[in-house]
Amino acid sequence: MNRIAVGILVGGALGIVDGLTAWFTPEARPQMIGIVIGSTIKGLVAGAIIGAFARKVTSLPWTLAFGTFVGALLAFAIAHMGGKYYLEIILPGSLVGLLTGYATIRFGRAPSAETAS
Repeated sequence: MNRIAVGILVGGALGIVDGLTAWFTPEARPQMIGIVIGSTIKGLVAGAIIGAFARKVTSLPWTLAFGTFVGALLAFAIAHMGGKYYLEIILPGSLVGLLTGYATIRFGRAPSAETAS
């Protein structure tokens, strides 16, 4: 599977897990469905961005750093819209980006080098 597809699949799956961590914040429990859906979409978007980056840059450290940055940035945007729970949102979001970056490099197929004719 190519790196973008791996990024989308892993990002989506980890987004679900990220959304489910809202259970540990009692005030967020009534909104669990919306949180899980939003986190899944955020994971899918992050996975696509990280996968596209991993296609161009094949360095594991750079992809990990970029993945963490993208996850944190998207999570910050969500936290900023809510106005609170920054740490509870940004920390798991950053971890989603980090793990998605690792999975795209480790399990995604690098683009094949095309020969010039």
